Amino acid sequence: MSGIAGWIDHERDLRRERPTLLAMIAALAQRGPDGERLWLAENAAVGARWSDADGTGAPRQPWVLQEDGRTVLAAAVTGVLYDTDVLRGELGITGPATQAELAGRAWLRWGERFAEHLDGAFAVAVWSERDRELVLARDRLGNQPLYYYPLPSGVLFGSERKAVLAHPAVEPVIDADGLRELFSYAGTAGHGILKGFHQVPPGHVLRFTREGRKTYRYWELTAEEHTDDQAETIARIRELLGASVRRTLGTGAVPGILLSGGIDSSAVTALAHQALAERGGGETVRTFTVSFGAAEEFKQDEIWGSPDAPFVQSVVRHLGTEHTDLVLDTSDIIDPAVRSAVLRAKDVPSPLGNMNTSLYLLCRAVREHVGSVLLGEIADAVFGGFAWVHNKELVEAPTLPWVAMARFGGGRHGLGGDLLAPDLLGKLDLNGYCADAYTTSMAQVPRLAGESGQTLRMREITYFHLTRWLETLLSHDESLGSAVGLGTRMPFCDWRLVNYAYNVPWSLKSFDGREKSLLRAAVADLLPDDVVNRAKSPYPVTQDPAYGRALCERMATLLADPTAPAAPLADTSGIQSLIDDPSVLDSGMRAWVARANVEMLLGLNDWLRGYGVRVEL
Repeated sequence: MSGIAGWIDHERDLRRERPTLLAMIAALAQRGPDGERLWLAENAAVGARWSDADGTGAPRQPWVLQEDGRTVLAAAVTGVLYDTDVLRGELGITGPATQAELAGRAWLRWGERFAEHLDGAFAVAVWSERDRELVLARDRLGNQPLYYYPLPSGVLFGSERKAVLAHPAVEPVIDADGLRELFSYAGTAGHGILKGFHQVPPGHVLRFTREGRKTYRYWELTAEEHTDDQAETIARIRELLGASVRRTLGTGAVPGILLSGGIDSSAVTALAHQALAERGGGETVRTFTVSFGAAEEFKQDEIWGSPDAPFVQSVVRHLGTEHTDLVLDTSDIIDPAVRSAVLRAKDVPSPLGNMNTSLYLLCRAVREHVGSVLLGEIADAVFGGFAWVHNKELVEAPTLPWVAMARFGGGRHGLGGDLLAPDLLGKLDLNGYCADAYTTSMAQVPRLAGESGQTLRMREITYFHLTRWLETLLSHDESLGSAVGLGTRMPFCDWRLVNYAYNVPWSLKSFDGREKSLLRAAVADLLPDDVVNRAKSPYPVTQDPAYGRALCERMATLLADPTAPAAPLADTSGIQSLIDDPSVLDSGMRAWVARANVEMLLGLNDWLRGYGVRVEL
């Protein structure tokens, strides 16, 4: 795990700016607590921090290539590259080589097509001293973040916004467009939320020269005819997922696995167990679970159908994993220090509330045992596991699917926007923004000629998941893990698996009438029947009414504080109504929506104050 940051300026001697550059790198200290390095030239600087979380001796970077006493380029990488032996062979490298060196030499060999030869979850920065050019690239699905901020004569970049914000020329400002993106969870590729900020889109290479920016898209989803029958499709899913798990396991210290007892994380656990058994050595899978109270305290509702604990224990017994439980209560997840750490990790407010704080606490606890973890994330996006996919009304809604889900649960404006002041909502038109995002994506969906009906519609919905939803989901996990020095790896993000599944017709994806039919069938022989047949139950949340009351206490404090920066943006009467009757915040669909509204407002207030963000409307 690591973080990178840098500054290119064609009209400034950056050798005089070392303190600023060191501040930018220091802002990423949590990503790389084991060391830092800054490469600095007249018009370019590339810095990195690194972590030896897996105990394998993390290589220092940036990697700098010199020929005849002159610098050719400097390269830095975050994330992890897989199948590096193949890449070394393609590059003709016979000895050891760091990931940064491989990326740099790949750029020298293939130019802007170099990222096509990289496999993994990565973000890359390469400065070519010879060509006076900065190259930024991001992996195909967007596992690793990479932001940039154009300047009149150059550009700033960093793994997180906070690295760029450490530069004195950057003022944190959010305008109407940024608020729209924030309160819709739209996941617009390249959007940085803060004014002037951008993110390298997944599957893209950006080139910055004195003349401007050039963009090259090296990967995107493609529509291909699916010719495999059901048995062949199931076998192919098993093959692709198994290969991805083996790649993400790596050859160093064995990562842990975040296990919920659902089919996604259980599949990853079983395949990892199988892979470790095949390679010998007696290594054991370590699993970790977060929960709220005992299983008997769980109350079933329309979203959360069953407690995780019995299914987790079923997997643990079946596979013999070394397991650790983290049991949280309301005081843990409402702790102001924890909430502040989560905001600092994500750099922007989030509607996910206690999902943020509980995952942060889980990652913090897991980091005491392992340096990285595998997750079952994005399987819902790949195989159709989201609740809204199985509701005809929501599937047909002409807006982003998660926004349609929020409306179904009583939401009125975007995702988390219902407590904004009426005049501000009128100015932002969050629903119009969501509808425009929907229209834009609909025009981009890769499809086959002649597709129609449910087959086409589910392809469109899947495209929304794999493009827009992942832009928010992947950063959610990655940022919270990185905040405590824990690397996150996601086997379902393998681009070969994703593109194959994208082209499987919905009739095959749901062949037995259940969500994620293909995935269940692909790993059925590896898991206990109760886990294979468990109905979808999302990431656990607290059902304690005390959590809603605690949120209301914080909202009351906000209303009473004349200096609260979010107060002028808030709907006072709407807040007071919740304070008077917080029961809607207890559990279920309506609670998911209502909590999002509260979490966004509270997070916005803390963010505006803590980051000194200026609102520009």
